[in-house]
Amino acid sequence: MKLSDDGFLGSRLQVLQPEKGYRAGIDAVMLAAAVPALQGEHVLDVGAGVGVASLCLATRCPDVNVTGLEIQRALVETALENIARNNLQARVTVVEGSISEKAAILADKDVAYGSFDHVMTNPPFYERDKIWDSQNDSKATAHALEGVSLEEWLRVTCAMAKPKGTVTIIHRADALPELLAGVEGRLGGLIAFPLWPAAGKEANRVLLRGIKGSRAPFKLANGFLLHDGPGGFTAEADAILRNGAALPLGSA
Repeated sequence: MKLSDDGFLGSRLQVLQPEKGYRAGIDAVMLAAAVPALQGEHVLDVGAGVGVASLCLATRCPDVNVTGLEIQRALVETALENIARNNLQARVTVVEGSISEKAAILADKDVAYGSFDHVMTNPPFYERDKIWDSQNDSKATAHALEGVSLEEWLRVTCAMAKPKGTVTIIHRADALPELLAGVEGRLGGLIAFPLWPAAGKEANRVLLRGIKGSRAPFKLANGFLLHDGPGGFTAEADAILRNGAALPLGSA
């Protein structure tokens, strides 16, 4: 597997990732920016890939610990290398495991457990039987749900959070109804935050964050524009993508 060496957060992070197949980008950085982690807290990154979101969060929050869960062994190995080359071994790790295994455990025990203050995830966008197979196995696995539905993925994700812990999700904007259905009864105080590619364009991504066990009402935030001209990021987006700023969903 050939790897590229890419810079994130204004090249503060140097990350290896496959030249072909699924490649992390803006989504991972925005996801990490939206997690309201505080000093001493522990965050789970479900579907961690090569660790970009985990590394971005650990860089922004220097006293936070992050654990990634990733099904593909090659990506786990690359993620561990990325963690080491960015000197974050003391606070970040990635383990090999699948959502389907976690879903089976939950089904067998019929319990809701959680030990993480926050959980973040960028679920695969499509179910395997609803898309064409990619010629790249890694890309196909990253983009397609393997053996679980989106509802199961979200159930496991929510279960891993502590009571009153947060769950933050980034996904296609047109999947928002499915996301809301998947977290119903599990999360409250939900905030949906659209990411608009440019003025006059439809949102193609949405961030959704909720609190486990909360009964607070749903809010739809304004979101913000990613680009203010051809190829140029807005000042708000640039502060996140280059400088590692936080993305406060509730105050947008």
